Amino acid sequence: MSIDSSFQGRRILITGATSGLGAHFASVFARQGASVILTGRREALLEEQVRGFVNDGVNASYIVADVNDSESRKHIARTAGEIDVLVNNAGIVIDKPATAQTEADWDSVIDTNLKSMFFLAQEMLEGLKARSGTVINIASILGLRQAGSVMPYAVSKAGVIQLTKVLALEWARYGVRVNALAPGYIETELNSEFWSTPAGLAMIKRIPQRRLGRLQDLDGPVLLLASDASAYMTGSVIVVDGGHVTSSL
Repeated sequence: MSIDSSFQGRRILITGATSGLGAHFASVFARQGASVILTGRREALLEEQVRGFVNDGVNASYIVADVNDSESRKHIARTAGEIDVLVNNAGIVIDKPATAQTEADWDSVIDTNLKSMFFLAQEMLEGLKARSGTVINIASILGLRQAGSVMPYAVSKAGVIQLTKVLALEWARYGVRVNALAPGYIETELNSEFWSTPAGLAMIKRIPQRRLGRLQDLDGPVLLLASDASAYMTGSVIVVDGGHVTSSL
């Protein structure tokens, strides 16, 4: 891993860092010389990632925690202490038609994607205030547009966008910025097979750039929001989707 020094001395906390976007964001900040703190429920995966970072000369650590649990959130805040950036990334989706979504499904998605995001940010506020920090909430274009079979997920991400704006308004007085990143369809190991199916190929055709997003397409936007280059940005939602939300109906 080639280490830059752009974020030297910055402390970045990333939730849901065991795989997918969270793991990628951890690597992005590690390459910029930041100290990264990974959180998640699967200790073996966290330990493997941190070992790799440390071997590459990165200051890295992990906290095993469930963001849905209030005591776990307090544990994260106590252990992490003062931080420069909180990347609120943990999230889940349950793929069912709205008629089949149960109360348990709703609670699971809303609690993970929205409730935990707010209450962890609240727990971390003192640590963020100490370093004039910033919060990056990971939203989705499904918080702005609709798709079938993911109703609680879409509702939760719409809530994340409004949460971002309200916290930006209220926390500006503390010197804490709150912004959101709203990715479109990003290809990962978990969904790669779907995109080669007829349904997946049809969805790609509706994206103006006619391609899926790559994880690295999120690097510039997340680094912007975490850096002093976005010092006058708060309450902003950066959409990274190849033009998907602006496509014709």
